[in-house]
Amino acid sequence: MIKTRISRMGARVVCALAIGIVAGGALPASAQSRTGSRDCGDVPSVPGLFSETIRDLRGMSSASSLGIMAIGGAAALAARPVDGDVARNFLGQTSTNSAFAPGAVLGGTPFQLGVAATTYAFGRALHKPCAASLGADLIQAQLMAEGLTMGLKEVTRRSRPEGTGFSFPSGHTTSAFASATVLQRHFGWKVGIPAYAAAAYVAASRVEMNRHYLSDVAFGAALGIVAGRTVTVGHGHRPLVTPFASPETAGAQFTWIGRK
Repeated sequence: MIKTRISRMGARVVCALAIGIVAGGALPASAQSRTGSRDCGDVPSVPGLFSETIRDLRGMSSASSLGIMAIGGAAALAARPVDGDVARNFLGQTSTNSAFAPGAVLGGTPFQLGVAATTYAFGRALHKPCAASLGADLIQAQLMAEGLTMGLKEVTRRSRPEGTGFSFPSGHTTSAFASATVLQRHFGWKVGIPAYAAAAYVAASRVEMNRHYLSDVAFGAALGIVAGRTVTVGHGHRPLVTPFASPETAGAQFTWIGRK
């Protein structure tokens, strides 16, 4: 009975997260967080990475970002009644935990920020502005994800399933989804789909290893998507509106264009 209930609740949460991921990749980002988009020739300095991240926080109040956060919040609320059942169900299952052990490394800040910093540094050293721009966005996404996660942990102060530290939201999940969103915004869904799959694996690993509740990763995924979108304004697909008129009719044509 408990497992059936867990399965049904898990399906609802997965559906909610899927909607959030689609919204995170497909909806145009608000132009409020940056004046003008950054191209490959516009790579910030190291101090600029921090100042831009602080400035980009204003984009968190955009309608699309608030909508994604609302989806994540709804998914977290839907999962909360079975958080304890899910945690107990995976407690002590060492065979399952071993399969998800790499998620603790892949979603960790040292790995995520290390890859981002390496991409940025090599891009600048080798005069590859597009690589440096990608690295800059990844670094800013991680800074924003880490700041938001730590702030919410201090506010909620929810204990982990095993009783140590603060649990809500999942920092690993937030970091993984932030990077996946940056990659999707830069390269489209051909890279975005496997990146989101890896982020989902990280999220599952946190629950499977009894480090986080289901609701922690549900909201963490939404928070990561918002962080990744906020720092990549101007990247990805966006709508171009072209008005037209003739003696017989008038209207507007909508065209989706990608990042050059």
